[in-house]
Parts: sequence; structure tokens; C-alpha cells
Amino acid sequence: MFETLTAPQPDKIIQLMQMFREDMRAGKVDLGVGVYKTPEGKTPVMKAVKAAEELVWQTQDSKGYVALAGDAGYLAAMKGLLFSDAVPHTRLAAAGTPGGTGAVRQVLEMVKRLTPEATIWISAPTWPNHPAIISYLGLNIREYRYYDTDSGGLDRAGMMQDLAGVQKGDLILVHGCCHNPTGVDLTLDDWRALGDLCLSTGAIPFVDMAYLGFGQGIEEDAAGMRLLAGMVPEMLIAASCSKNFGLYRDRVGIAMALCGDEKAAAATGGMLAWLNRQNFAFPPDHGARAVQTILGDPGLTDVWRSELREMREGMQANREALAAELQRITGSDRFAFLAAHRGMFSLPGASLEQVERLREEHGIYLVFDSRMNVAGLTPETIPLVAKAMAEVMG
Repeated sequence: MFETLTAPQPDKIIQLMQMFREDMRAGKVDLGVGVYKTPEGKTPVMKAVKAAEELVWQTQDSKGYVALAGDAGYLAAMKGLLFSDAVPHTRLAAAGTPGGTGAVRQVLEMVKRLTPEATIWISAPTWPNHPAIISYLGLNIREYRYYDTDSGGLDRAGMMQDLAGVQKGDLILVHGCCHNPTGVDLTLDDWRALGDLCLSTGAIPFVDMAYLGFGQGIEEDAAGMRLLAGMVPEMLIAASCSKNFGLYRDRVGIAMALCGDEKAAAATGGMLAWLNRQNFAFPPDHGARAVQTILGDPGLTDVWRSELREMREGMQANREALAAELQRITGSDRFAFLAAHRGMFSLPGASLEQVERLREEHGIYLVFDSRMNVAGLTPETIPLVAKAMAEVMG
């Protein structure tokens, strides 16, 4: 059975993590791996999560199965967090998943069963798992322009020109906020234009919300998705609690569908639960239970929001400090766009050769497309990183 097996190519980010671990230089800087870090280089358990887990430990009297779609309380809490009162919750079908990746997979599994002929339109660039999962499922895929490498901003004209080719039933995959890997987000006008496009073509938006609260705030980050939900009859959503609740290894996600009415939502919810059964049966509950506990307790919600704000403001301060130091060293505003980006990531525009030089000559680790995790910066390393970038990138 295994004699002719050829191992798949290793994941490039996992490779980068291994290279960083094996690098013995004292001054190395990890700006590659996509997790939040404190200035001390830790990915902490949030205080609100600790308190919620203690409450669960004190009160939970069974580890029996919950439901194929996950606990109803968790699903309701996530609907409220993501959509507030933007749409009637009776129009929202939902199922818990193992992380945001699991949510993307389950949404696309449903698309494959219902409309296998649909094309999935993804931004160029996007999170590598998007095209990987789409291709693995055998679905059609096309790119639309998104990032303007010259300005470090959105290629708005190119995006809309490319999306003019969408057909009825196609999916337009967009990042809800904190675009990975560019850090460039849509404005409310962009979201409105996307809604108009979907209404005129019959395309269906698919929003991947992996970083809610990491950009400008929970309400601000959700505003575009909520605006779009109020415009279109149908929408697909994949959301993650890995980053904003720090529950990376607990795998807390949710797949959702906005449907035309309550009857369609009930049928779609049944389909999502059925797909869970075929894939992994019951979604993980421990992390989801912590999220549900936090969102159901006003005091814990306040603690969580405060922690999230501290994380967000720290990342933004890192951005601004790096852009300012680069401006000081280079005497130009070439890297000013870094301060305007949102979330953990930016693309500074280094070539593969320059990324390799930053790693080999300076011990600074970026992903191979030059994606930089600004959460990995500290006040001590920002001058070193800026000096190296100015030297290598000219």
C-alpha cells in the first residue's frame, strides 16, 4: 500500500518554523509564524479564557457528546458577535468546526455538493490554504487582483475589473478584515460595491473572518461584513476564534450561511451538521465552551475586549514604529504604507532573494512571499529589523 507513496511537499511555513528553531544565533527574529506574540515572545492564554475555563471546570458535569453542529449556545453567541442585529438570526445557519480552516473546508464541501460547477474567486494574494483546499476539492478557481505592490494598498480598479467576470452562482471569497497576507482591508464603500456586484450578477460572497478585533475593533472590523449581509440574499461565512481568543490549539471555528429565509436556514443548518458527521462527527467543545462562557458573561466579555484592545494597539504601535524607523533611516516614505495596514500581517515587498538575505545575513525570518508578522516585533528588535530592511531592500 505504501511502497509507491511519495510524501507531499512540506508546508513552507512549517519549514520556516523548523529553520528558525535550528538557527542558533542569539539575535534571530521570527516574523514569519502567524500567531500573536507578546513583547516577550509568548503566545499567552488570555485572562478571560483562563477565568472561563475555571468556570467550566467548576460547573461542567459531563463530557458527553453535545450535537453534530456543536452547542446551540456557542452558535448563538457567535451569531451575535459576528452579526449583532444586522440580519435576523433565524436566517443564519451555523455549525461548529475545528478552527477557521475547518470552517473553510466545510463551507466548500457544501458548495461542492450543491453547485460543483461554481468558480471560487480568490484575491491575489491570499492565505495559502484557500487555494489548497479549493484545489483539493476539485472546484474551479480564479484570482482577482487585490494588492497594489507599488502603493502598498488596494488595487481597487483591478479588483472590480476582474470581478466583472463572475457568473451567477460563483463565490467571491473575501477576507472580513486584516487581510492575510497583505494587511490591506476593504473600505465600507468597497463592501457596498461588492454587494452591488453580487446583486447584479447572482454571485455569492464568502467571507473568511479570521481576525475579528485585530484591525480597528470588533464593531469596526465586522462593519463591512454586516453591511454586505444586509444587502444580499445569501452569504457564506467561515470564522475563527484562534486569534482573537488566543485559542489556537483548541481549534474553535464556525461555518455559517446567511439564507433567504428561516426555512432555507433550517435546511442549510441540517446540511452543515450532516457534513460534520461525514468529516469529524462532533466539533471540539472545550474551546468553544470557553468562548460561549466569555460572551455570555458581561464581566468576562469586558475583560476579553480589554485584552483584545491591548493586543491590537500593541501591533499597531509596532507598525507605526517600524515605518517611522524606516523613514528615519532611508529618508523616504517608501515604507509608510506599513503603518496603514491592519492586523498581524504586511507585505513589505521583498523579493525571494531579499527574503533569503534577511534570513541568512541578519537572522530575520519572513515567509517566502515576504509576509511579515508585526506581532513578532519588539521595541528592541524594531531598529535592527529596519536597518536590515533598508540595507537589503535598498
